[in-house]
Order: sequence, then structure tokens, then C-alpha cells
Amino acid sequence: MNIFRLAGDMTHLASVLVLLLKIHTIKSCAGISLKTQELYALVFATRYLDIFTNYISFYNTIMKLIFLGSSFSIVWYIKRHKIVHRSYDKDQDTFRHWFIVLPCLVLALLINERFTFKEVMWTFSLYLEAVAILPQLVLLQRTRNIDNLTGQYVFLLGYIVVLNFVIDEIVFCFFNNFVINEVLFFFLGPLI
Repeated sequence: MNIFRLAGDMTHLASVLVLLLKIHTIKSCAGISLKTQELYALVFATRYLDIFTNYISFYNTIMKLIFLGSSFSIVWYIKRHKIVHRSYDKDQDTFRHWFIVLPCLVLALLINERFTFKEVMWTFSLYLEAVAILPQLVLLQRTRNIDNLTGQYVFLLGYIVVLNFVIDEIVFCFFNNFVINEVLFFFLGPLI
């Protein structure tokens, strides 16, 4: 576990809690893209194929279960909950999200670390996560109706994408993971 992963997990957890809070308390999913939620459910379903075969830690397993459960419960709320479903604006949420799934899959088949099923699915989930927010952004642009909780949710999702890019592509490409963890823990440890 490193501080960047922990920050990413906590940010994603906060975004999910904000969204579930909105849906559960207001009984509305207005301004929320079902397409984005379906993409995130697919991201976590393909990323966590190893949940029952590879044990890493208690924390890791719990977070996987939380992300899987929350993603599928949000999709269920929007599609099946008798009150929440009525607030979903299908006419505005028209992004053809399945068209971004195929390029992500092809890219994962071509560019991966090892050509195994789990590795290709893991890589696919990384590529798909980077673009899963697009239907939500298109919906917000069309409706121009952004309530406070929806705005916070979208901000946190965008922050996660940026944070993942910084972690995976910048920090770990140029620095040793051990050195970064030790230096950051030394300086930031007392603040946590």
C-alpha cells in the first residue's frame, strides 16, 4: 500500500458516497448518467476478476467488494428502483457508451504486460476507466443542470482520473516506489 493508492481509493470512495447519498436521500438520479455508471460497473467487474483467487490483504479485498457492490447498486437504483428510476432522463443520456468499450478492448489486446485473460481484462479496465466519465460530461453539457452533489461527484471522478494518471504514468515511471513511500510517509505521515 502506498499513499497515492490510498488517496485514490479514498477519493473514489468519497465520490461513491456522494452519489449514493444523493440517490438515497433525494430519491433522484437527475443529472446522473446511467451510461457512466454501467461503464464503471464493467471497469470493476473486469478489474477484480481475481477477488476470490488472489488474496493481497484484508483492506484490498474490502475495497474491491465496496467498489463492485456500490457500482452495481447504483446501476440497480437507476434502472430498477421504482421512485429513482422515474427521475432518470433517458432522452438526455444518449452517449453511445458501448462504442468506447470496443476500442478499449482492442487496445488492451494489443498493449498489455502479459497476454493472459486476467491481465488483458485488467488492462482493459484501466483504459475504460480513463474514458468512463465521458457520458457523464456529455449529459451535464446537454442539460446544463448541475446540482451541488452531482457537481461534487463529477469533480471527484475527474480528480480520480488525474490522480491515477499522475500515479501510474508520472510518479512510478520516474521514481522508485519504495523511495517515494518512505519520503512521503516521513513528511506526510504526521498529517495523516
